[in-house]
Parts: sequence; structure tokens; C-alpha cells
Amino acid sequence: MRDVTGTVLRPGRSGKATGAPGLLVERCRVRPVASVIARRGLASSLSAAALAACGISLPTGPRFAVGRGVTFVWSGPGSWLAEAHEDVADVELLLHGPFGELAAVCEQTDSRVVVELSGPRVRDVLCKGVPIDLHPDCFRTNDVALTVVGHIAAQLRQVSDQPVYRIGLAGSYFASFWHWLESSAAEFGCEVARPASPEADR
Repeated sequence: MRDVTGTVLRPGRSGKATGAPGLLVERCRVRPVASVIARRGLASSLSAAALAACGISLPTGPRFAVGRGVTFVWSGPGSWLAEAHEDVADVELLLHGPFGELAAVCEQTDSRVVVELSGPRVRDVLCKGVPIDLHPDCFRTNDVALTVVGHIAAQLRQVSDQPVYRIGLAGSYFASFWHWLESSAAEFGCEVARPASPEADR
């Protein structure tokens, strides 16, 4: 799949030009990602295998959990996305041994784009197109939602209390997502960070 993100998400500011930007956007560094789907009746055994191999049980609801070498993000009943940490080159290979016949593990790296959103008005921007309650009493750090953002299917998670959110979506829809996000943030000012390294902008 041709990655159009680099041509769409360009460093700089848009929308309101005065004052501090209300929304800060950063493309997350490309990391190996695999889908993990428990085989029928084996979700509990799979979670036990994850605990033994990665030091963390698989989330049973819309949360994410950080283990050794990998973060598991809930993506539905009996289904997770496994995201590799910096020191892991192949997450599918990492999980193949311990998960064995307990789950189907499929590499997904090239199909997804993840962006990180922060800033003092980030909730105000997202509330324009996310049909869930992001108030801190309802949606907190480590929470995950399978939802839509501006009518585009996405996985939303809160990664810190500031708040900071990460949104993962199919790369083929990124241009439409970015058009919505930039327009929604225009009244507050939107700042796109320069990638920290060439790898981050692949």
C-alpha cells in the first residue's frame, strides 16, 4: 500500500495563527503490529500464555496493557492488536511461539497509521466528530474505544491524563481523516510536529 501520510501530514501550523495552538499532532513512529484473534474457547488460555510470555494478561474489555516487548490493545471480544516496543523487530515472530495454536496472529504493520493528539483543546476538537463521551469521568488513561472519528472507523485510546490520545486507522482513509481533523481544529490552531527521525515519517 502506498503511504500517503507523509504528503498529507506536513509539519507546520494551520487554522488560528495567534496564541498557543489548541491541538498538537504527531505521527507515531512505525512499529511492527499484528492482530491477535483467540481461537474459539481458548481466550483464557491465550491470556495465560500472554502473562507467561509477556508479563501481562490480555485486556478483557476496552483497555490496553503494556507488557514485555509488546502492548496489547483490545479490539473486540477475543481480539487484540499487538504493538511491538522499540527493541522488537518482528511482533508476529515474538508471539508465534508462546501463542502457538491458541490464536491466529497476522502482521498488520503496513495497513495502519497511528497519530498522537494532545494540546489544551484536544477534547474540544475530537468531540466534534467522536460520538462517545471523552469527559475524564467516562474515558480515562488506558481506555480504548472502537468508534468513528469524522465518520471514519478508528481505534481511539487515551495514553495519559493530560490528556493525550492515539488514533489508529486504515492508511487508505488517512487523507479524509486529516481533512476532518484539520478543519475541526482550525478555530483553535493546529500544530503538526516535525518527525523526530526519518523512520518516524516513513
